[in-house]
Amino acid sequence: MNLAFLDLGLSTSNGNVTLGSVLEFILILSFSTLLAKILSLYLRRSLKDRVSKDIRETVIKLLYYGILTIVFFSNLPLIGINPSGLLLAGGVAGIVLGFASQNIVGNLVSGVFLMAERPIKIGDQVQINDVSGYVTDIRIISTLIRTYDGLLVRIPNQQVFTTNITNIVGHPVRRFEYTIRIRYSDDANAAIFLIKDLIDKEPFALLNPSPSVFVNDLADSSVNITVRIWAPVNEWFGIKTRILWNIKQSLEENGIEIPLPQRIVRIQTDAKKIPEELMPEKEIESVLNYEDRVLA
Repeated sequence: MNLAFLDLGLSTSNGNVTLGSVLEFILILSFSTLLAKILSLYLRRSLKDRVSKDIRETVIKLLYYGILTIVFFSNLPLIGINPSGLLLAGGVAGIVLGFASQNIVGNLVSGVFLMAERPIKIGDQVQINDVSGYVTDIRIISTLIRTYDGLLVRIPNQQVFTTNITNIVGHPVRRFEYTIRIRYSDDANAAIFLIKDLIDKEPFALLNPSPSVFVNDLADSSVNITVRIWAPVNEWFGIKTRILWNIKQSLEENGIEIPLPQRIVRIQTDAKKIPEELMPEKEIESVLNYEDRVLA
């Protein structure tokens, strides 16, 4: 088989570039891409149970793009390109593009800082501005968040890094609070005892920090009891809803009710202030019947 056509080339300032060297460059780049994917897959499986997902994905991305970058620049002489000259030209072009695309550069730098500082991790529940949900990926330019109703929101990293971030699961424990209203005629001490007993029976309610149950306010229509409980962040929502329902049932079973708002309205009229000609006899009788009447 005659392969002489592979020696056909083009003379450049960096040497003669042949068709064979171009094919060699393409093959090396293709093989390196395949190798980088295989190494990334192997590394993902090896680190699955050893490090957190966000660190694992960062290491894999650095490995993948690092291999491709090194292979690409080291084999540029095969196609007649001097890497040093390309880097110089790229540096100048980068400065020009940097001024022209400051937002993109800002997002890129913010992405690096996010990966280094790690205020959020993949899988965290966060609130950034008006967006709340799960962090699904932290990329170089943007961060992806899956909201609680299933929407995928992309937020530029510069906005993420420069705004207030609320990491809902950033601390291992979290507190929740209720305000339980009971009637003035009910025994507040008995209600507090019943609530504390329910908390003691809940296995995920933490003893340290300890829960607290106390009368916080004497309102217009009720005695307000404040309940504060600390729980593991992974069990927080389930405990909050479960204990609240158990408190309602326990209080009702023991005759302690949650009162409805009450108002006493007293309507009085002064017949002397109403002109006699404007008060027909039937209307006068009707109005006077409302004297000293109490509406509850």
